[in-house]
Amino acid sequence: MDEITQLATALGKGLLEAKAQVSTAESCTGGGIAEAITRIPGSSAWFEAGYVTYSNRQKTQQLGVSEALFGRVGAVSREVVEAMARGAQVNSAAKFSVAVSGVAGPDGGSPEKPVGTVWICWGAADQLIAERFQFAGDRDAVRRQTVKAALEGLIRLARGEIPNRG
Repeated sequence: MDEITQLATALGKGLLEAKAQVSTAESCTGGGIAEAITRIPGSSAWFEAGYVTYSNRQKTQQLGVSEALFGRVGAVSREVVEAMARGAQVNSAAKFSVAVSGVAGPDGGSPEKPVGTVWICWGAADQLIAERFQFAGDRDAVRRQTVKAALEGLIRLARGEIPNRG
């Protein structure tokens, strides 16, 4: 069993114990977090919904992210992933959520947000915890590392812990 499948299995166990569901709001991973969760048999007991909002328009339409945020801080930002995470929770009524937005590459980076820059936000009730990551490697590697970090944080959240590394 690969590492991501092991993490998704552990997440499912933790969510079952917590009697909770999770929803995902994904941009740069294109649904990879939801796919990892739903590859586990029985995941319908803990997975509520997945939103793949690759465009800013869909982040606004599906998750309620303010259009003004994109002009102020860009799609790859703390503020946008926080709004995505909150939108996923509100729309799905899941106890927990995770949202990701990043620059997977090979293009699209800038000096302020180079390729590999990813923001992840975990949501629980009225709490949002966001963290910026700088992942190395090609597009596939950045996306895999994002899925892994998102799942690790959700496991901590299901245990009642703070999901970030710090």
